[in-house]
Amino acid sequence: MATILGKGKDIQQDLHGRVAYDLGTEILRGDFPPASTLPREAELMERFGVSRTVLREALRTLTSKGLIESRPKIGTRVRPRQAWNLLDADVLEWYSRVAKPLQFAIKLQEMREMIEPYAAALAAANHDDDALARLNDAHRAMLDARNVDEWVRADLRFHLSVLNACSNELLVPLGTLIERTLEAQLRLNARRAEVFNASMAEHTAVFDAIVARNSAAARDAMGGLLGVTRARIEG
Repeated sequence: MATILGKGKDIQQDLHGRVAYDLGTEILRGDFPPASTLPREAELMERFGVSRTVLREALRTLTSKGLIESRPKIGTRVRPRQAWNLLDADVLEWYSRVAKPLQFAIKLQEMREMIEPYAAALAAANHDDDALARLNDAHRAMLDARNVDEWVRADLRFHLSVLNACSNELLVPLGTLIERTLEAQLRLNARRAEVFNASMAEHTAVFDAIVARNSAAARDAMGGLLGVTRARIEG
């Protein structure tokens, strides 16, 4: 009985997750612009083929992410764009799926350029043996990569390891936040390069500076690496 109940709960979660995703992406795409009112519950229940319980759970999810708000006698309304929590991992991924690809890539790149050079400098100054071992493993995996998939996985590990090496617990969650969207960008950049590992030298410069505890060199090297990334995005 417990197993059956557990499966039922999982199905309910999957259903409300699907409804939240569908409505969330429609809002982010502009199908329901800010200040517009969503259709009534009965209409949404019929459209998605779900119960009132599932629908309301999905709406609570979107409310918690800042996309909508419900008011008596008004209904469920889309909140202004500035209220949207785009630094929520789900919302960021949904947005990446519906935003104009170049526009989103540039915005993500701008975020990286603000954070990663200084993260590299902090990593150089603050890394411990465990953090350095993780970074070394990621760098070695990049050197050993034989195809795009292996390279992208190692490249992602490398950048997340730099954040981890900062010894700043407020920066580590940023890696988790952008992990899914960053992986897509790294894959695109690798495919745009003449060879998938064309930026190996730039990554090694970052790695060497961190190992040497040279914060200025690490910051400059990461800035140079991101400059190569921006050129591929804009090219």
